[in-house]
Amino acid sequence: MKKYLLLLLMAITFISCSKKVELTGKVSGGSPLERIELIEGSGVATLPLINIGLDKDGKFSGSFDAPKDGIYVLSYAGKQNLIYLKGGQTVNINGNAANFPAEYVVTGDAKENNDFLKQTQKFLVSYAQKFNMQDLVTKKEPEFLKAIQKIETDLNKNIDEVAGTTKADSDVVKWKKNDLVSTLLNVMSQYKMNYGKLTNNPAFKVSKAFTDYENKLQPNKDELIQQSPSYRNYLLSTMGEEYMKYSAEKMKTNVDASTSEVFADFLNSKKEISQLEKDYLLAYVIAQSDITPSADANMVKKVNDIIEKNIKDATVKKDIQHLQFVISGVKLGDLAPDAALTKEDGKAFKFTDLKGKPSLVMFYASWNPGIAENTVSVLKDVMKHYNGKINLVAINMDDTKDQFAKTHKALLNGIAATHAYADGGMNSAAAKAFGIYGFKLPSFVIINKDGKIASKPIYNLGEPEFIEAMTKETGVAAPAAPQAELNMDPSILAPEMAAPQPAK
Repeated sequence: MKKYLLLLLMAITFISCSKKVELTGKVSGGSPLERIELIEGSGVATLPLINIGLDKDGKFSGSFDAPKDGIYVLSYAGKQNLIYLKGGQTVNINGNAANFPAEYVVTGDAKENNDFLKQTQKFLVSYAQKFNMQDLVTKKEPEFLKAIQKIETDLNKNIDEVAGTTKADSDVVKWKKNDLVSTLLNVMSQYKMNYGKLTNNPAFKVSKAFTDYENKLQPNKDELIQQSPSYRNYLLSTMGEEYMKYSAEKMKTNVDASTSEVFADFLNSKKEISQLEKDYLLAYVIAQSDITPSADANMVKKVNDIIEKNIKDATVKKDIQHLQFVISGVKLGDLAPDAALTKEDGKAFKFTDLKGKPSLVMFYASWNPGIAENTVSVLKDVMKHYNGKINLVAINMDDTKDQFAKTHKALLNGIAATHAYADGGMNSAAAKAFGIYGFKLPSFVIINKDGKIASKPIYNLGEPEFIEAMTKETGVAAPAAPQAELNMDPSILAPEMAAPQPAK
């Protein structure tokens, strides 16, 4: 009996600590060419945690490890909405393709919390229609503060009432109240920046009463900055004018300094700001300014050094380093990862099998719009130009091996290549090892004859870095008129959560 009780307690502990979220659902009228993604809403990297396809009936299922309990961004067909999830939940999501995910129904473990979010949002939209922002930010300060305080009271009252009727968890209620605080602070920031201009009073400065109310709204800054990208926007806006002056002085003596470098120095000069605030704000700015597909090896190293030196919080550092890895790719000179790749005949494929000749590796999927007839046509021309001097390895990221078999035959027919499937598609070990996400498809990387990475991720087969790397590895000069424009848009990384960049 004691042994049974111990096992039961262990099982309860495992369930309560589980980070796994199980997702099922249906998008009526949904297209198998569209994907559902979930992004952790409070993080700094804003990378999808899962990429799920729909079947022919619009049904989907999948699971992922939730980094934390909280808000997630639900993305489908270029549109987004918020959902509150907790580790260990089983969640069902249903909607219609015509308005999904703007409208959807949640059942299962997450129903109460998301009913709460839906109802408070509906009230907020109705309430906001009573206000005109232009009118609000041109009120005299006492009237403005009175209006803001009334908004705070009214919305908090609604939050409490809806929490009672939906039986929402205290955590999601706290998140909603913090979200309200972030919204109010951003409105107040707009007032400070614009009231003087709009009223032709350039000397205007807010009073102590205004500042006191600002401070009253944010007694727990650490909680706000960990939860809310909107609050980070607010903090950045409060630093804008001072940072512009600091940056202008810095650039006089170091014209090649990056945004991240200058902003890191600026934060280090601010003794009144906590280290946690500095970590989140610097990571936020790095993600929006200097982590880009066009960054050269020198910039990648510079950003890595800034991250290592300045960011102390382990979670923030890990997230921003992962984003850097995803955008810049596997480090040049490292061995290409051999991660669970299978050929159509069922035999395992490893890059070490191809040693002796360089390889052009392509990652693609049938649902990705970048794989089109013109892309395949250009790829044929490229392989013809290099005339057997390089292998082509086409790695399929579809959801199933059956789909892989259909896809490579339909899309890549007539191109000599080694075809391999990443077991698990976008959620595979291969995707993790190479940092492959939906916004990176299709993409290419060059591996040299010794099996080592010889290029960063490539999205345009005519870009100079691709031509330079191919010439070096094959000994064959570039075509006279390079072409091949491929589709890669980094702004797909949760654009609604992007922080405004400090002025350079």
